[in-house]
Formats: sequence, C-alpha cells, structure tokens
Amino acid sequence: MTDRVIQIEVASPLEVFGPADVFLTQMQNMYPKLKIVARGEFLKLFGDIDEITRFENRFDLLQVHFERFGKINEEAISQIMGDDENDVVAGQPVGEDILVFGRYGKVIKAMTPNQKKMVSSSVNNELVFAIGPAGTGKTYTAVALAVRALKNKEVRKIILTRPAIEAGESLGFLPGDMKEKLDPYMQPLYDALRDMLPTQKFLSYLEDETIEIAPLAFMRGRTLSNVYAILDEAQNATEGQLKMFLTRMGKSSKFIVTGDITQIDLPRKQQSGLFQAQNILKGINGIDFIYLDGGDVVRHKLVTKIIEAYSKTEDQSS
Repeated sequence: MTDRVIQIEVASPLEVFGPADVFLTQMQNMYPKLKIVARGEFLKLFGDIDEITRFENRFDLLQVHFERFGKINEEAISQIMGDDENDVVAGQPVGEDILVFGRYGKVIKAMTPNQKKMVSSSVNNELVFAIGPAGTGKTYTAVALAVRALKNKEVRKIILTRPAIEAGESLGFLPGDMKEKLDPYMQPLYDALRDMLPTQKFLSYLEDETIEIAPLAFMRGRTLSNVYAILDEAQNATEGQLKMFLTRMGKSSKFIVTGDITQIDLPRKQQSGLFQAQNILKGINGIDFIYLDGGDVVRHKLVTKIIEAYSKTEDQSS
C-alpha cells in the first residue's frame, strides 16, 4: 500500500469537500479502492499507486474547473473525477494540444505552429533542438513537455540545466553559497515551473530532487536515465560542453536543447557548440531540429518588431 498527500490549491476545503463533506463522500464512493482522509487543506490518499495517480490527476482537473467556474457541484465531480474515457474540464474536452494545466487553472499549450512542431517532434524523437530568438516560447514549451512527462509517469525526474556564466561558468566571484550564486541564472526555469506546478508540489520536487536545476558543469560524468533533460541557453555552450551534455543520455530519457544563435555570449575565439551541432548532428535518426522565428513570439508585440529590425541589420552587415 502507498500513501500520498495532495494539496487544495485554488479553493477552501469547504468548497471542495462540500457541506457536511458531501463532495468528499461522493469522491470516496467513486474510488472505493482508496482511503481518502481530509486534513485541513490537504488530502491523504492510501491505496494502490495506479489508483492514487488516477485520483490525483483527476483532482488536479477538478481544481481547474473550480478556478474557471468558481464552484464545484456533484455533476462536475461525477464528470471530471469519473471514467478516463470521459475527459472533460470546464465543459471542454481535454485535447492533445493541452500540455499541462498550470496553477490557478491556467491552460498551458503550444500556441504557434513551430511550438506545435516542438511538441510533435518531442513525441517522435529522443533529442530535439529548438532554436530561435527570444520570446518564441522555446524554454517554456520545453519545460511544459517535461512537466507533462513527469505527471504522466513517463519519466522519474526532470533535469534543467544551462551554462551559468557564458562558457566558463565562473561563479567564484559572486557572493553567497552555491544556490545563491546560481539562482539568478536559473530564474527563467524557476518561473516556468512555478507557472505549471502548485507551490508545495514544486518545493517538494526540488527538495527530493525529482526536479533538479543545475549548471551545465554539474552534468559531467553522469548518466541521465529515465529523465526529461533540458539544456537551456545552449548557444553559450562550447562544442565540448554540448557534446558532454548530449552523451549523458541514458535509457528511457528525452533531451531538449534550446538556444538562440543570434545571442552568443562566448568569447570571440570560441565557437558555439549549438551552432556547430546543426551540421554535425543533422540527419541522424532520433534527432530533430525545430526552428522558431518572429512569428512564434508570444511576448509583447514590440518584441516581434525588435527581432525583425535586428535581423535586417544583421543581414545587411553579412
């Protein structure tokens, strides 16, 4: 027998459990193989791991429903917590384009054609390179894919890494312990994860290292099996560093490498490993390159114009 604790994130216990625990009783009747114990804003589940996972996934969707409609009733519980073949959230089918339901009911999915290519490619390939300018959703989509894989029990762990400071990763001059030195460089990854996971779950994943965020240098000598690994800002990795990361791949793992080859911060004498990889690894079965552009920008509309303006200047000078 396994036990697991899940937290109510978007509503009060009374709104979720119902008056006199009527909704909680309904859920218990729908999952007779589980023992469900309410403790304040937490539910403790006892039973078979598969049944617990099914309940937890459904309960996440129930919280999405509450976020959208502001209430829960017996019909919603019956519809959302019920049979796997009747996936309905907030009155709409759960489609394959939805990657994950984030905090406060946020629906996270691929928004542009090239982001959708990233998603499709990740299904069909073990290693995907996503290359494009800032704001095109490379990192965010990659993190969403990793979180989805973790929630679906396709992997046991997520590893997110990036070159900490350009290529040399020289952290010694910064104040604080190692975590304090690294956090500013890892902040975009933290931000994406906080969008997609309840706070307590995110913190617990960090604590037990289900999610590991570390600089690229920390990957050396390891074998990464049964993980979803993302190398972000890969344009600032040298050829040797990128090769080192790619050769960490173990069994049952997926790798995504993201980067912007127009923003390389390496010293002039060092060439970007990401730039070289396009030629070295092209055409290998199981490896795919997806290129994003200004049309994929999901930030402020001015970002697209800025990217286009810089691209014109670079074309004229080349």
